[in-house]
Parts: sequence; C-alpha cells; structure tokens
Amino acid sequence: MLKGNPMFDPSRLKYDQNGLIPAIAQDAGTGDVLMMAWMNAESVAQTLKTGRVTYWSRSRQSFWIKGESSGHVQELVELRVDCDADCLLVLVNQTGPACHTNRRSCFYTAVRDGEEVEILRPMA
Repeated sequence: MLKGNPMFDPSRLKYDQNGLIPAIAQDAGTGDVLMMAWMNAESVAQTLKTGRVTYWSRSRQSFWIKGESSGHVQELVELRVDCDADCLLVLVNQTGPACHTNRRSCFYTAVRDGEEVEILRPMA
C-alpha cells in the first residue's frame, strides 16, 4: 500500500473513526514488547521529525511525548507499518520503565493455567 512512494506521508495510514492508529512500542535492542498506545497523523509526523516518540492521549485529548514528565524517554530507532497500514510498530531505545506502574513493560501480567500471574516486578 505504501510501496513506490519515496516520501512517507502519515496521512496515507488507515486511522480509526477517531483519527487514531494503534502503535506498539518494542525495545530495539532486546525485542521486548513495552507498551501499546495511540497515535494520530500529527503525532506520527512529530515522532519522525523529532526522534522522540509522541503519542495521542485519549484521556487528556492531547499529545504525549513519552518521558516528557517521567524522564522515561523513548528514542525512535525505526517506525514500521503493518501490511494493512492500520497498525504501527515503533522500535525504540527505552530509558527506564515504559509502564506508568514503573515496570519495564505494560505487559506484566500473564494468564497461566487460568490464573493471572505477575511476571514483572516494578523497577527499583
């Protein structure tokens, strides 16, 4: 879908009815999945322009530069678009925890044998 165009245009992505696209953040070095958040065309453009991953906060209805207040910065390594252009994979260098619970990843609960198990403790 995005092939053949040397310049990437964020408006060519497929956004939902609210103008948002899911973005999965993955640690570029370890491959760990860190979090999922939402982006819009402007936050994608800002991320590519600045190298600082910028999301759209649905609760605050505003831009959210990861690490702006916490210091837990996500530095963009590469932005990948899935085959349908309706989901993004954001490869990052993560400083500190990615989750607001102070864990390395937001995916810290596993379901094993029908039970919820905490598999990541908060970082010290």
